[in-house]
Amino acid sequence: MDTNIPLKRAHLPVLLEAVIRGLKLNPDGCYIDATFGRGGHSMGILAGLSDTGRLIAVDRDVAAIAAAKDLAERDARVSVQHANFSAIDRLQDVAAGSVDGILLDLGVSSPQLDQAERGFSFMHDGPLDMRMDQSVEPSAAQYLFEVSEVELLRVLREYGEEPQAKKIAAAITAARGSLTRTSHLANLVSDVKGRGKPGRHPATQVFQAVRMAVNAELESLQTGLQAAFNLLKVGGRMCVISFHSLEDRMVKEFFNERAKAPAASRRDFMGGSNFIASARLISKNKASDDECRANPRSRSAVLRVAEKLR
Repeated sequence: MDTNIPLKRAHLPVLLEAVIRGLKLNPDGCYIDATFGRGGHSMGILAGLSDTGRLIAVDRDVAAIAAAKDLAERDARVSVQHANFSAIDRLQDVAAGSVDGILLDLGVSSPQLDQAERGFSFMHDGPLDMRMDQSVEPSAAQYLFEVSEVELLRVLREYGEEPQAKKIAAAITAARGSLTRTSHLANLVSDVKGRGKPGRHPATQVFQAVRMAVNAELESLQTGLQAAFNLLKVGGRMCVISFHSLEDRMVKEFFNERAKAPAASRRDFMGGSNFIASARLISKNKASDDECRANPRSRSAVLRVAEKLR
């Protein structure tokens, strides 16, 4: 996709209305879009801010940062920082406890999928890259050349929930050095699995698993949730959109640990509890049928919202 396409046309933001409701915008507040992408959610946030409101656009993708800087040149309320959201508590000029709301929209963006040279999609032949931040190593091709068969098997099973993980891991290991393009990996998986289910490419789960490993997505999420929570002021809200069951489980557990007492300690023998909640669960949302039809990417999306209490 052409990155010069106006922001409002470049990307359909998933669950936009639910995100705006969840953030409960303070017109004069400070907000962080920690996964800017092409700015769909950011534009929705800006629409609810006054002239004194502030939006900090963050992304690890250089192309996303270029789009964010273009927006910042046109809107003085916007500032831009190139970073992985796992480190947003180390952003410049952003103090702990100073932010009114933070959004994390996890996974790969539509522009990344649409650009063949980024190597995210089995639908477009291109270099086997898959890096969200192309300034760091390894690429997917390098990863598949270096990873052990045992580790790759784990990744395919856990991240991709791939039923033929063992056969595919063995085939990839045997093909070391020859997998340099997306078509190479897609064809290898298709050869192992056959045609697969109608309407679903046989390499879907493998590409997902490799992408998550290359970008250390679960590790970034684990660190990023706490980093984001540290930045929120009391009463501030965090919205997290996930597209994978492992990610959603991590978000759910993170929020629950701060909002609910552990089951075994909710009551002591005197009938009391020492647990003091630091968060309040606000909502869980999924896309409507209409949104799923308009934006197929939203079908697996889950939005969880929590508010910081202390």
